[in-house]
Amino acid sequence: MLLSAASGIVLLAIAAALAWSWRAELPDPVASHWGTGGSPDGFSSQGSLLATTSLVGLGCVVLFSAIGLFSGRAASTLRITAASTVWICGLLAILIAGSLAGQRGLTDAHQARGMDGVLLLSLLAPLVPAVLAALLIPADRRQPATGAVPASAPRVSLGASTRAVWLRRTSGGPGLLVSIAGVLVIVVASIITRMPVLLALAALLALLFATMFAFRVTVDSAGIEIRSALGWPRTRIGAAEVERAEAIHVSPFRDFGGWGWRVNHSGRTGIVLRSGPGLLVEQSGGWSLVVTIEDAEEGAALLNTMAARARS
Repeated sequence: MLLSAASGIVLLAIAAALAWSWRAELPDPVASHWGTGGSPDGFSSQGSLLATTSLVGLGCVVLFSAIGLFSGRAASTLRITAASTVWICGLLAILIAGSLAGQRGLTDAHQARGMDGVLLLSLLAPLVPAVLAALLIPADRRQPATGAVPASAPRVSLGASTRAVWLRRTSGGPGLLVSIAGVLVIVVASIITRMPVLLALAALLALLFATMFAFRVTVDSAGIEIRSALGWPRTRIGAAEVERAEAIHVSPFRDFGGWGWRVNHSGRTGIVLRSGPGLLVEQSGGWSLVVTIEDAEEGAALLNTMAARARS
């Protein structure tokens, strides 16, 4: 996590250093905002632009680092926050350098060309280092449970050598509808403003939402695995690490502050698509995970059975 934070700061520092090295070649003030027609309509001093953008980037670094460090420290959470940190800092760095590079040699910032190419590059280019940042986060350290599964935990009746698998899919929910509406608003805005670069943003958000609102849940002798429909993100808890599983009722905003892959104030990870039944898995090391899904009682009972079998 510290490596991703440092990487984000380095990206911002490189962009700021480049911009500062161009200060004698830039108009004063510089263009800092572009209107729907592709022409500059907002201006600021060079120092103000650099300071504002850098502070926003540093604020994002602090925010995501705090989420990663103080919200349970699960690998899945750290990977998402690490990727988000690097992507946002990369986006801001490209916006700083790209917007000012196009103004070098100009005497009047009103002459600056449009930003469509820079915007597209800023959205897509940081994805590569963001993915690398996520991959560099090590998996959670395995901590087998030391105690027995509580006698009160629900179970299913299985023979000692009987195999069983519980498969369910969960998707949609109010969060997906809100997300689709947001993507459609961006598409309409792209058409109205004649800014096709916004379509790239819409596509990127659609891909992000596709990873957050459709999951497959598998419970078997190995434990439980929850995998996005696109394959990532995913999380896995081994049967030997399960302390207890049970069905609970989940309220997205009360318990997790919203929909999607969430972490609440106590460090519990939630894959929350709607209000209703959820499968709670209490894990060794004091961690826990919730996924909203139908027939959660069946999944919890089989997982407890497999956890007890893993101890024998």
